[in-house]
Amino acid sequence: MSGTQLTVTLSGGGADDARAVVRALEGTFGAPDELPSDENATVHMATFDGDAQAGADGSAEEGGGRLSAPVTVTVQGAPEAVRRASDTLTRAFTARDDGAASGDQEQERQLLLVP
Repeated sequence: MSGTQLTVTLSGGGADDARAVVRALEGTFGAPDELPSDENATVHMATFDGDAQAGADGSAEEGGGRLSAPVTVTVQGAPEAVRRASDTLTRAFTARDDGAASGDQEQERQLLLVP
């Protein structure tokens, strides 16, 4: 995983909720590999390459949109990317930090986003 790559896993809510969360991160990380689209999926994923210069100032899209249900978000990547993603999501949504785990070169953080 490169120093700027971020993997986002979302569960709970539907595809519209997952897209709202991913769109909130686009202002910081640029466009993901693809937007969640499978309406029947129970878990959605998106990967941000991080090579884009979007959001170099760390700014978030104004409001992330509305959620229809609580969404558990796990962000994984370099510690700086995880911090930026967590900061972006807590500004865009009502969020509860459900903890973090650190490895040698990457970190994982889980957030619960609520409507």
